[in-house]
Amino acid sequence: MSQPKNSYLVPTFATLSAIGFGVTLWLIYEYAPLDRVLFFNQKIFYFHVAHAFLLFVAVGVCGFGSVAFLKTRKPKWDDLALASAEVAVAFGAVVLITGSIWGKAAWDIWWSWEKRLTMSLLLWLTLVGYVLVRRFAGASADRLAAMLAVFGTVGVPFVYFMVDRSDRHPQSGAEGVVAKSQGEIKIVMWLCVATFLCWFLTLLIARIQSVRAEREVRELRERAMDTGVLQ
Repeated sequence: MSQPKNSYLVPTFATLSAIGFGVTLWLIYEYAPLDRVLFFNQKIFYFHVAHAFLLFVAVGVCGFGSVAFLKTRKPKWDDLALASAEVAVAFGAVVLITGSIWGKAAWDIWWSWEKRLTMSLLLWLTLVGYVLVRRFAGASADRLAAMLAVFGTVGVPFVYFMVDRSDRHPQSGAEGVVAKSQGEIKIVMWLCVATFLCWFLTLLIARIQSVRAEREVRELRERAMDTGVLQ
């Protein structure tokens, strides 16, 4: 079995994410302005937005790996797609949970079937479907899941831009684009994104190494059974 390359990356990114989490947590509660309506409930915004951005990155990586796998059939791309999909499921769950907490504080309801919320849920369910297909669909699971990943990737732009005046979803930043936020909010938000990017890379690299090791063990077992070493 091959040894993981660049084994220092996981502890490096894990350390950076731990430091960043401590710094951004202090900035969120001591530096960022306090909302006059939601008060401390607004602070969840920084975690919600950062995880949403990294969800989009994870889906994009999964889609890229899936397209590359469908084209080349090289296992390394399938490993990348699977690892990224699993991380995306975790990040997507955080997005939905923090969004529901925000909704309860802002609107006094946990969920509203508005466009962005509905599309976000559909995207997350697509990712969950990817993971389930990989686990239970048998020999063709990798190809079926890859097509699901491409479908999910196409939906990302709709989730990001699908907010207009008909929605109650908070429209932070100029023209409802959160990336155009200003002042202290912008600084803290992007530091949170950088922190959770390090955490995303930690999980992604660790999971790629794990998926690759699992595949190599499975291949060794199949060879052993073919040669009669294992029954």
